[in-house]
Amino acid sequence: MQALNFPKYTFRFKNKENKVSIFDPIRKKFVVLQPEEWVRQHCVQYLVNVKGYPKSLINVEKELTINSLKKRYDIVIFKSDGNIHLIVECKSPKIIINQETFDQIARYNLKLNASYLMVTNGLNHYYCQTDLKNERYLFLKEIPDYNP
Repeated sequence: MQALNFPKYTFRFKNKENKVSIFDPIRKKFVVLQPEEWVRQHCVQYLVNVKGYPKSLINVEKELTINSLKKRYDIVIFKSDGNIHLIVECKSPKIIINQETFDQIARYNLKLNASYLMVTNGLNHYYCQTDLKNERYLFLKEIPDYNP
């Protein structure tokens, strides 16, 4: 797999029927290793090991319904009160992050009302804080570290 713009992490892999899987510590199972999953697993490690978010507050690949359409978000981090702190949208490194990517996470946020958004293809990372009162996003250099 391609080197990404994250710190180096150690992952668990297994090979079954010529398919490589990577262990997801949040879902506690092996999942087929695709380019987007490679980015997602790096991002989870970054959020836990660099930003200090507890695994117990992280959800990965859950379904949500928007305008009667079923969608799946990549990563959500909850606050201890149950509200959503951060939504992360992960893309394959081959996908260029553009307005369409931001529109996708903004649609998710209409339902989830997160305080922060992160979009990454593993090479480029974009962070913003939501300003729901003024209906805008403020771009940041980093997302904040975990602060209980």
